[in-house]
Amino acid sequence: MAKKRKSRGRGKGSKGKAKLVQCDNCGAWVPRDKIVRVTRWVSPVDPQLEKELKAKGAIVPKVPITKNYCVSCAIHMGLRVVRSKKERKESYTRL
Repeated sequence: MAKKRKSRGRGKGSKGKAKLVQCDNCGAWVPRDKIVRVTRWVSPVDPQLEKELKAKGAIVPKVPITKNYCVSCAIHMGLRVVRSKKERKESYTRL
């Protein structure tokens, strides 16, 4: 069977079996090296109030929120883009 990607869509190298992680969107169990990890910095304060506080010179803390998505959810949400076969092959030649 033909391979779609040189790395089989994973970044594990020769580490053996990777632990499974649950997708935060659909709940699918995906190998940890295959997930798409997204970190956003979110403020617990209302945006309008945060703007006023910053104008006064206050420091408003932000908290990082990390989410794990499977490949299909990442594509559906626009975090990843499906590339054509030609583009995939070009990326291998650049490595």
